[in-house]
Amino acid sequence: MMLLCALCACSSSDDDEQRDMTQPQISSSGGVVPCPLDCQQFRRGSTLSFCYVFTDDTELGSYNIEVHNNFDHHTHSTSSVECEMDAAKKPVKPWIFNQDYTIPSGQRNYTARINIPIPADIDTGDYHFMIRLTDRAGWQQLKGIAVKVVE
Repeated sequence: MMLLCALCACSSSDDDEQRDMTQPQISSSGGVVPCPLDCQQFRRGSTLSFCYVFTDDTELGSYNIEVHNNFDHHTHSTSSVECEMDAAKKPVKPWIFNQDYTIPSGQRNYTARINIPIPADIDTGDYHFMIRLTDRAGWQQLKGIAVKVVE
């Protein structure tokens, strides 16, 4: 009975050492030119070439990219950069984008590159470009980037 308790105690300690307890990181470094950056402008009908480096101490899982309008000037408080904003307005035909991407198994460092078409017929103005990175253990990191879509 004592041996069983000792084995359980050792097993629990080993599990704690292997358990992932840190969030993954979204980085604009690592030898790539990050895109988008705060306050960057993009033309309707063009392509946004997304590029960021993701890292985790154990294993990355997946990421999500979401774009939504910021015509009401709300904030996600992930950046201290202040961008010049257009006057508040009601959306008529805003750009809405929401896509999940899987990172290949076993990766601790991954450069994400995606070409995202910007529709030609959307409202111009202020948008939030959101990156949600999740590691294999379920920890998440969020990065909100303020961008502008112009004519």
